[in-house]
Amino acid sequence: MPRIERLLRAAYYGLLSLPVAFADTGVRARVTRRVFREPFELDSPGPWRAAAHTVLAAVTALLSWFALFLALVAAVRGVAYPLIAAHDYRNSWGGPTLAGAWAVHAALGVGLLPLWLLLPAGFGTVQRLLTRRLLGRTGPRWPIPAAVVISAAGALFFIAWLHQI
Repeated sequence: MPRIERLLRAAYYGLLSLPVAFADTGVRARVTRRVFREPFELDSPGPWRAAAHTVLAAVTALLSWFALFLALVAAVRGVAYPLIAAHDYRNSWGGPTLAGAWAVHAALGVGLLPLWLLLPAGFGTVQRLLTRRLLGRTGPRWPIPAAVVISAAGALFFIAWLHQI
């Protein structure tokens, strides 16, 4: 599978995992198999592994949605800069003219969208490996602590973001 297609599939899986995290383990395995087009079989995950997967996958998927939200906010604010935040364009990036400030903000807002795609793709990759480890008992062990750290860091980032708006 080409690298770009794999990235897009991982980003799609990162966003799709929110409702799937609450589904039956058979559905989770089927979705993982279909999205990545690779074999995946359940290996008697048990209730504790399924519950751990539900929590970690749901929180990681919420972070994927939050990253998508921030990307869209950045793009809209960049393109609509004169309508949203043009009150202090003399001291903003691209200033001292409104045209320069608008050009820089629009270029950054739209130009960084491909990089923003890497966050949900990274979360989707962690979720795929987490699913393999917790539900299929294969693959590396690092996705479990990585998902815990990502979840904690994401919660702290979300709280900090809420306090600044």
